[in-house]
Amino acid sequence: MRLFECHACGHWLSFEDETCAGCSRELGYLAIEARLRSLNPIILDPTGRQLYAAHPDQEPLYRFCHNHGHGACNWLVPADAIEDLCLSCRTNQMIPDISIDVFATRWREIEQAKHRLMYSLLRLGLRIPNKIDEPVTGLSFQFLADMNDLRVMTGHEDGLITINIVEADSVERERARSDMHEPYRTLLGHFRHEIGHYYWDRLVKDGGQVDAFRALFGDESVDYQTALQNYYASAPPDDWRERYVSQYATAHPWEDFAETFAHFLHIVDTLETAYAFGLRIRPKSAGREDLSATIDFNPYREVAFDAIIDAWTPLTVAVNSINRSMGQPELYPFTPGPGAIEKLAFIDALIHGRQARVDNS
Repeated sequence: MRLFECHACGHWLSFEDETCAGCSRELGYLAIEARLRSLNPIILDPTGRQLYAAHPDQEPLYRFCHNHGHGACNWLVPADAIEDLCLSCRTNQMIPDISIDVFATRWREIEQAKHRLMYSLLRLGLRIPNKIDEPVTGLSFQFLADMNDLRVMTGHEDGLITINIVEADSVERERARSDMHEPYRTLLGHFRHEIGHYYWDRLVKDGGQVDAFRALFGDESVDYQTALQNYYASAPPDDWRERYVSQYATAHPWEDFAETFAHFLHIVDTLETAYAFGLRIRPKSAGREDLSATIDFNPYREVAFDAIIDAWTPLTVAVNSINRSMGQPELYPFTPGPGAIEKLAFIDALIHGRQARVDNS
């Protein structure tokens, strides 16, 4: 993610900030610009809503998304928009009962992760239609809580992504990570994985790339439930690290794509942060040129995928080492092999609208 600063006082800002710590101005995110703006309150509209100027010329005017009142969103909506919700919040089909404090807290955590997902999708130029406007091919989310003996399963079906809000509880999430032998489990990771299923439909199936997909990921028409049962009943292939980004990616070609899509978003967004900070990696040990990198490009722009991978490896070695120095788990506990990198390149080509090519040599 890029860095943000207050346009009024220059103070450093976080993506989720609602007030500048430097000058106390209200802040609002303009998705169309991918910028967090310092706001000047102007007038109340006829319904009593506060309108704001986000630019020196004071035009156009904006108001906050309705969910700003719940502490769940800092995105702006044009003052003359019909909708009360921003682009991100309009994808919500169902949220938990926020009159229950613990549910409200978990929902706000979930919204922070979803807004970061939306940032990446918009930066990549991907369409995010919601099911209100496009019922068949649109995207929507429902955030649900377990009730009595009914367990909510996180997943995707026909453009509807379901997230169990217990995933916003760090203790429960860590328990699930340990029980399922996952080296990495985060709220943002869930969103990035499930959105991969949605974009398989849009970019692969609807985009006429099924044959190219099958050449790399395998035949997705094999029975999904049987494949999952086989995955949980047996060990992954001995060479899975060479061909998959994670163990779970070995379960089924759909899961392979979703996992790879998620990792592509991990890589691109983290590299943009490194680029924003001007990171340069030069190990002191002699003869380690393979761990050197200057991250001097914006990965959200169309750049050679080789440049992305060449920068990613040194960055992950460095940040993993820093985490271990702090007694923390590795930030990125994966080492994509040649086959996994080829799949990542395939997704890069899909997203940027290039004809996906498969190297069969």
